Amino acid sequence: MQGFTRHTTGALLLALALGKAGAQDAPAAVKRAVELPPSADLNYELQARQRGFGLKGEAIVSWRAGDGKYSVSAVSKVPVLGTITDDRSHGTVDAYGLAPAEFVEKRMRKDPTTASFDRDAKTLSFSESKQVYPLKGGEQDRVSITWQLAAVARGAGDRFKAGSEWPFFVAGRRDAETWVFKVVKREKVRTGLGEVDAVLVARQPLADKKDQTLEVWLAPQHEWYPVKLRYTDGDKEQIEQTLNTVTKR
Repeated sequence: MQGFTRHTTGALLLALALGKAGAQDAPAAVKRAVELPPSADLNYELQARQRGFGLKGEAIVSWRAGDGKYSVSAVSKVPVLGTITDDRSHGTVDAYGLAPAEFVEKRMRKDPTTASFDRDAKTLSFSESKQVYPLKGGEQDRVSITWQLAAVARGAGDRFKAGSEWPFFVAGRRDAETWVFKVVKREKVRTGLGEVDAVLVARQPLADKKDQTLEVWLAPQHEWYPVKLRYTDGDKEQIEQTLNTVTKR
């Protein structure tokens, strides 16, 4: 059980943290039209596979937006092990969309780590490293990025089409890097809401992690909420979250 727990926890960490970041310079700021999805609580079925082992659980996401502010929390739980991850992001909304103030990442049996976005000093720093980046506008974290992507999709209209690419500078636990999402296609996805028409958006492969993929399915007829997410690392592991229920708040 200890080996299985260790590997499974690592898999969930990769999935819900959306990959490990590598230090690099922040790109130039890009202003985009955004329209934030309505506040909601979303419950997902969670399935993980790691070197032949399987695990099922749930992911609970709480998204709040209003009065120029936002907050989002993402908690994953599995039977016996309990809470595996508890990640949170909060901040304001500016001309670039979501503007995180703080991103806290908590892993089972580990102390939480923090990425701090100091808007006055215009710096991004980390509790786990001495890495510091200048804030140029539009920077995200591993929790806010999915909701920034949904907000951009809602505001982009016909420009959010197959083949279009959308870069973001994303902060992790120790540093940050550019993630480029490409709109792939529309397809049907089976969810707890029934069969849903969704737009598949895939993060382009990172230079040093060619086998890692991240896919997000956004549902235009359901406020562009993320109805499915899938992370894979070659043949080693795969983690998938599929929406069961959504309750607007």
